[in-house]
Amino acid sequence: MDFWKLFTTALVPVLKVLLVTGLGTFLGLQRFNLLRESAARNHLNALVYFVFTPALVCSILAKTITFESLVLVWFMPLNILFTFIIGTALGWLCLKITKAASDMQGLVLGCCAAGNLGNMPLIIIPAVCKDSGTPFGAVDVCNKKGMAYASLSMAISNIYIWTFVYHIIRVYSCRNFNVNKVDNSTVGPVSAIEADLENHSSTPEVTAAHTNDLVTQFKSDTVSKENQIIKPLKTLVKRLNLKILLAPPTMGSILGLIIGVVPPFQKMFVGDDAPFRVVEDSASLLGDACIPAMTLLVGANLLNEKYEFHSGFKRSELKVSLLVGIIVVRYMALPILGVVIVKGAIRFGIIHQDPLYHFILLLQYALPPAIGISTITQLFGAGETECSIVMLATNVCASFTLTLWSTFFMWLVL
Repeated sequence: MDFWKLFTTALVPVLKVLLVTGLGTFLGLQRFNLLRESAARNHLNALVYFVFTPALVCSILAKTITFESLVLVWFMPLNILFTFIIGTALGWLCLKITKAASDMQGLVLGCCAAGNLGNMPLIIIPAVCKDSGTPFGAVDVCNKKGMAYASLSMAISNIYIWTFVYHIIRVYSCRNFNVNKVDNSTVGPVSAIEADLENHSSTPEVTAAHTNDLVTQFKSDTVSKENQIIKPLKTLVKRLNLKILLAPPTMGSILGLIIGVVPPFQKMFVGDDAPFRVVEDSASLLGDACIPAMTLLVGANLLNEKYEFHSGFKRSELKVSLLVGIIVVRYMALPILGVVIVKGAIRFGIIHQDPLYHFILLLQYALPPAIGISTITQLFGAGETECSIVMLATNVCASFTLTLWSTFFMWLVL
C-alpha cells in the first residue's frame, strides 16, 4: 500500500475517536448539562469500570484466546514491561534536565512510564479493522484478533500500573509530605534477656523465680521475632493493595482467559451449541456499550480538564519545560525505541509473524499517558491539577501523533 492509502487508513480511526470524543465534550457543555456534573461522569465511569469493561474483555478473551494462541503472544507482557521501564528511565532523565520540583517528580515519572494501553487500543483497533481499506485482512478476523490483543494489553497494563507506577507515585508523595520518616531511636535495642543476664552476671546463684522470668522473656522474645517476620509480609500485602490490583477489568480478563484456555469451559460458554451460551451473549451485549461510553467520558473529562487548565496552569508548579519533556518522551523517544525493540524481536524470530500483532506491539509505545494516573494522584492528593493539565495537553497531541505513528507502523509491518 502507498503512503497516502496508509495515511488515510490510520487517519479514519483517529477521526472516529475524535468525533465521539467531541460528542462527549458537547454533552458536557452547560447548555445540555448531561455530562457536565462530576456526579454524572462518576456514575457513567462506574458503569464502564465495574460492568462494561469486564464484560467486554471477558467475552472477547473467552471467544478468541486458547492455550496455543496464549503461548504465541508471550512477548506482549515483556513488551509492555519494556514500555514502563524505558519510560521511567526517560522520565528520570527529563527530571534531571528540567530540574523539576520534588512534588512534580512522581507525576512526571508516572506519565512517562504508563501509557493508555487499555482504553486506547480498545478504541483504535476496532476502528482500524472495520475500515474497508484495512491492510490486516478480513474485517471479522481482524476485529476478533485485534480485540483479543487489546483486551490482553488492558489486563497486563492494569497490573503494571497498580504495582509499578502506583508505588513510584506513592514513594515520591511520601517523600514530599515527610510521611516515611525513620525513627533512629529504635535502632539497636537490647533484649530483655541480655539486660537481665547483665544485671545478674555478678550474682553467684539464680533463683527459681528469676529462671521462670527468663523463660517467660525468652518466649515473648521468640513471639516478637515471629512478629518481625510476619509483619513485613502483612505490610507487603497491604502496600500491594490487592483490592485495587484485582480490579474488575483485570478480574474479567482472568475469567475470560480461564474460559478460553480450558477447553471444557469454552465448550460450556462459547459457541452455538454451548449450554450456557446465553451468559456469554449477555456479557458480549453489555461489552458493546464499553467503547462508546468510554470515548464519551474522555470528551467530557477533557472539557473539565480544559477549565482546570485555564484556572490552574498559572498557580500550578508544572513548568512548560516539564510538559514538553513528557510529550517528547511519550511521542518521540519511546516510539523510536519501540521500533528498535519490536523490529529486533521480529528479525531474530522471537515473535510470530502476524502484522496485526506487530502493529499493536508498536502502538503500545506511542500512546498518551494512562488515565489511571489521574486516579492515583487523587488517592494521594498530590498534583491533581497538574495531572489534568498533562492529560489535556498529551491527548490533544495524540490526535496528531497517533495518526503519523500509526501510518509509519502500518508501513513498517506490511
